[in-house]
Amino acid sequence: MILRGMLRTFLLLTLLTAAPAMTETGAEPFIIAHRGASGERPEHTLAAYERAIDQGADYIEPDLVLTGDGVLVARHENEISGTTDVADHPEFAARRTSKTIDGQPVTGWFTEDFTLAELRTLRARERLPQLRPANSRFDGLYPIPTFEEILKLVRAKEAETGRRIGLYPETKHPAYFAGIGLPHQAPLLDLLGRYGYQTEADPVFIQSFEVGNLKALRAASRLRLIQLVAGEGGPADEPGTSYADMMTAQGLRQVADYADGIGPAAAMVLAPEGPTGLVERAHQAGLQVHVWTLRMENSFLPAAFQRPDDPQGRGDFAGYVRAVAGTGVDAMFSDFPKQARQALNPAP
Repeated sequence: MILRGMLRTFLLLTLLTAAPAMTETGAEPFIIAHRGASGERPEHTLAAYERAIDQGADYIEPDLVLTGDGVLVARHENEISGTTDVADHPEFAARRTSKTIDGQPVTGWFTEDFTLAELRTLRARERLPQLRPANSRFDGLYPIPTFEEILKLVRAKEAETGRRIGLYPETKHPAYFAGIGLPHQAPLLDLLGRYGYQTEADPVFIQSFEVGNLKALRAASRLRLIQLVAGEGGPADEPGTSYADMMTAQGLRQVADYADGIGPAAAMVLAPEGPTGLVERAHQAGLQVHVWTLRMENSFLPAAFQRPDDPQGRGDFAGYVRAVAGTGVDAMFSDFPKQARQALNPAP
């Protein structure tokens, strides 16, 4: 049994790492900086986004939630105890509460219970200090950025570098926010429009794990949309629908009615035994495939790419990037955009 497993791993690595890192159109997959260069700076800070841009990321990804006064800000979740120093602020101790978000109980501090001015008094922290201790040296340095500040950074870096830099915002818990009177759509489209992003030709993808949000955006905008999916569960706003059903040939055709692509977990396109066929089915439905999220640490890598003896706790990231690219995906999210790019273009 052990030998059989070793042989399977060897064959997978041989097949996939030898495959060209190209999409079906012959282009190299583009790199989306997941929450910025979050492997090297605390996620969702202007410093993380700027570092990703300087490292050559094609797109940067801000997850968007709202403040109580309706301002879009970048946080992975609306609960912020893990990514800010809010627990160290006694003036906000009474704001700690419990809520039900997408059917799950969550306790902590929530962006919608703060004004933007109040959030400005907080500072970002590294979310994974045990895995990324070097990032903790930046704790306390950076405020929570607004979406408009991110747009201004992108415009400034475009002027500096002479290249277009893509935006890849995710609407976080859109049905929940709409239900409390803080919908994403109007402020999101307004800001994008004011900064010149209005059509499918502009370097923007808007993504969501929900469906209704994307359908509403499709009716209101020409910007490109991505249906995020996970290996388990289903959209929070459609309890009777599973992501598995959405990834069948019929389900993908239905997704193509309102979205331009899908964003599956990487394991959904590359299983231990090899490619799953999802990329081909999606392409046949006219959908792009943008996979999330490629990270260097062993704890995030499939067993075939782990290196348990590595002193930094990192695995064969380059091999994994090339293997995922070999399935024909169109784009890849990564916390490490520089290293992902190097994996696709190894030095001679």
